[in-house]
Amino acid sequence: MKKLLCFALLLLCLAASEAGAQVTVIRAGRLVDPETGTAARDQLILVEAGKVKAVGAGLPVPAGAAVIDLSGSYVLPGLFDCHTHMLTTWDPAAGLSPSQEAMQPLGVHMIQGVLNARTMLEAGFTTIRDVGNAPEYTDTALRDAINAGWIPGPTMVNAGKIITPFGGQNRLRPGRPDLFREEYIYADTRDEMRRAVRENLHYGARVIKIVGGGIGGYRYTADDVRFIVEEAAAAGARVAAHCDSDLDARNAIAGGVASIEHGPGMTEETLLLMKRAGVVLVGTDFPEGVAKEQGYRPTLAPRFYERLQRAYKVGAPMAFGSDVLLTRREKGRGAYALDFLENYVRVGMRPAEILRMMTTDAARLVGVEKQRGRVAPGLAADIIATPADPLADVGALRQVNFVMKDGKVFKQAR
Repeated sequence: MKKLLCFALLLLCLAASEAGAQVTVIRAGRLVDPETGTAARDQLILVEAGKVKAVGAGLPVPAGAAVIDLSGSYVLPGLFDCHTHMLTTWDPAAGLSPSQEAMQPLGVHMIQGVLNARTMLEAGFTTIRDVGNAPEYTDTALRDAINAGWIPGPTMVNAGKIITPFGGQNRLRPGRPDLFREEYIYADTRDEMRRAVRENLHYGARVIKIVGGGIGGYRYTADDVRFIVEEAAAAGARVAAHCDSDLDARNAIAGGVASIEHGPGMTEETLLLMKRAGVVLVGTDFPEGVAKEQGYRPTLAPRFYERLQRAYKVGAPMAFGSDVLLTRREKGRGAYALDFLENYVRVGMRPAEILRMMTTDAARLVGVEKQRGRVAPGLAADIIATPADPLADVGALRQVNFVMKDGKVFKQAR
């Protein structure tokens, strides 16, 4: 009986192995390479074990391979959003203020995160960098659930809790200084900074997010930032810095961060400093419609757009990030993120430049360029398709009708 059981288990393992080795062939009418801004005709993409095995015209189709016909489509690598908040949702229809939303039970945040992750993936975002406002490391839980295959969602590089001078981005109530500690770690001394980085990494963070200057005038100096960067680097993590003012951005650049988040106050001189230092701008350049819907003051969108003009003028390195917090029944987080294309088109960026910002350049910032960001042998099979040409009109990304992540199809063109 034991021998029969062992034999049956062996057969099951072999069957599972064969199923796992199933080859999928994608017939791509046009295969877009964002790095070069070109599209190759009639390419075959062989996918096996979640990765791209081969790419080219006239490749032999292996016997028994599953064939996906995208011969009438433009095929390209999955998109990146380098500034997301999956566990924070503002739904104006619900009648809750942002602070009331933040105080929702953790279970509510997790349900919102599951919904947001799914709509991001369906919109074509196969990799995201989640930069905080996830109470009590719920971002790590969401990431792990996606990785385990329990729920659909993009590959997540998450930040855990945001590290900030005392008070951070919120005006605290006397007697309740702990009110926002689910989302922030207040760190003012070097020992507190070191502990904050280590605590984040211990609980699953893969990138460290800091706030350059908080409410009340407290800010991190360049030496403070450098200390945090070095502590994070010792564990292989990079640092993203939320910067509102030009001074905060300069301190962050001098301290060696990987990216400046937002940076609406950055001058042309500071943007040039950033460019020379190889620091990437994740501008979260709000279009007016989204800014208004999200409840921001009328001056915010123009301020971001003017900084985007300066950044594009000097050739500052950029990666796409949305920072949208909205989700409605009729419009998911992914669709809102794609609204941010508006300002990049408006400022005069060519479609190929925008595509690089959303794929290869973003992959380098996140540190996954050897695993994701291109359709190439050995890289993860993160592949999307659209019926229109994104090199002619980047608005074609709003029409994504096929999504594959790690070799698994999550959205199929009908």
